Amino acid sequence: MKRISHGVYATAFNVTYLALAVNLMLAVMSLPFLVLLVTTDPSLSWPLLAASAALTGPGIAGAFATFRAHAEGDTDVIRAFISGVRRTWKRALVISAVTSAVVTVALVDVFVLVPTGIGVLLVPLLVVVAILTLATAAVTLVAITQAEDTRLLVLARASLILAVRRWPLTFASFAIVGVQAAVLTAAPAIAIGITTAACLYVVWAGGRYTLQQAPARVAA
Repeated sequence: MKRISHGVYATAFNVTYLALAVNLMLAVMSLPFLVLLVTTDPSLSWPLLAASAALTGPGIAGAFATFRAHAEGDTDVIRAFISGVRRTWKRALVISAVTSAVVTVALVDVFVLVPTGIGVLLVPLLVVVAILTLATAAVTLVAITQAEDTRLLVLARASLILAVRRWPLTFASFAIVGVQAAVLTAAPAIAIGITTAACLYVVWAGGRYTLQQAPARVAA
């Protein structure tokens, strides 16, 4: 029987440590949002959820920066996460705040307009706006960890175009986030402690591949 090499064990340990450490750091960074999500009725607490979601960008950007550092051979996950947050938190906070505001307004308008006659025309448009905003935000959060010296507006514009152009990757990211949301609803402990990092890794990998079509200053 062939013995499993030490390299296989080391790789498995590094991947497991990466996932658990990223999950821990994300839980700390997103604590207000997670507490509200788990302990309140979202249909009643959605204004607070929207406000707390606006603060989640730095943690997500930190996770993306950690994945990049790990891919480049850096195994110090905690240090990479903290360093990534320190470098990107301002722009990440702008991204998550704008995204939360736009998506919240769009969804509230959808619920208000659905029973009305004009809703037939405006609801599809509002849904598209919300979807494009989320897609752009996901790719832009990846981009700010790849091109730290490029202006945020340039990154956002390129991310919007590329997210639409490479829609299969965007759809895959939405699908995995949907699965994560279902797990979070059914088993919050598993979602927070185990699957969040895997979900964000898929989103990061898709966003990084999407950005390969961008100019060098964006995809660096």
